[in-house]
Amino acid sequence: MLALAVVVLYAFGYPLGALGIAAMSPFLLLFLRFAVSGVLMLGLVRATDRRLPRGADLGHAVVVGLLTQATQFLGCYLGLQAGVPAGVAALIIGVNPAVTTVVARIALRERLTVRRSAAALLGLAAVVTACWSTVPALAHAGAGIGFTLMGLAGIAVGGVYQQRFCRDVDPLAGNAIGMVVAAVPAGALTLLFGAAVSDPVQGALVLVLMVLLSSMTATTLYLRVIGIAGASGAAMLFAVIPSVSALFAFLMLGEAIHPGVLAGLVLGGVACALASLGGRRTPAPDRVVDEPARPEAGAVRSDASR
Repeated sequence: MLALAVVVLYAFGYPLGALGIAAMSPFLLLFLRFAVSGVLMLGLVRATDRRLPRGADLGHAVVVGLLTQATQFLGCYLGLQAGVPAGVAALIIGVNPAVTTVVARIALRERLTVRRSAAALLGLAAVVTACWSTVPALAHAGAGIGFTLMGLAGIAVGGVYQQRFCRDVDPLAGNAIGMVVAAVPAGALTLLFGAAVSDPVQGALVLVLMVLLSSMTATTLYLRVIGIAGASGAAMLFAVIPSVSALFAFLMLGEAIHPGVLAGLVLGGVACALASLGGRRTPAPDRVVDEPARPEAGAVRSDASR
């Protein structure tokens, strides 16, 4: 159910973002999303008596926020700003399962089993199949494709970093820090490219949904999935997200559904199922607490017998 919630919320976020960009400039939308989400989540952390990360954990949470939020979304939006088609951007970000598997192999020394390799290849096939109609556009994507690749690197490396260094950080608290940090570069890009609002009502509605569903809920749940299944297991959900997102785009934007979307959904589901077989990470060993040695039976004497 947790994985299903992440898939649905992430997939819903892509056509929602398209509606948002139609109502206001993209970097203004991201800045407001990050800033409002961060403030609300910090208040929620305080209201629920959760512990904010401190010391080294705080630094790690900042790095995760810069990678998974700022680098991912700002990279994608810079690519779109430079002329990269939305379908091409979705195709590149959808390669996340394969890239994360490789990064986890290098950084975490995770064993690349036959099952995991097959799941990653199936996930890649699912994304390419779902986005097949946009593959020819790769040849004309232009220099902006570099920004989109930067976004892909952000979410892949950020997921592995989260698994390695933020195991003890509360997902909600860590996500709150990440959103606040991501608002800084988003604000800088807003000043650089300018801010404009063409439809205040639609923009406000989209912003509310993005804050509540995408930033506060979807991202927090995704961090939780990383804690349970590891970065590679969590990234495998991106094998299904493009197909589900295309279904949402059909319902919300009236975009046509290509046959590859349904085929990609099936392949992605098989990839996720294959990755989940034995995919739960072994929990960290419990800490051993030294206790005073108990005296053996017969060695305890009452004060009266002394």
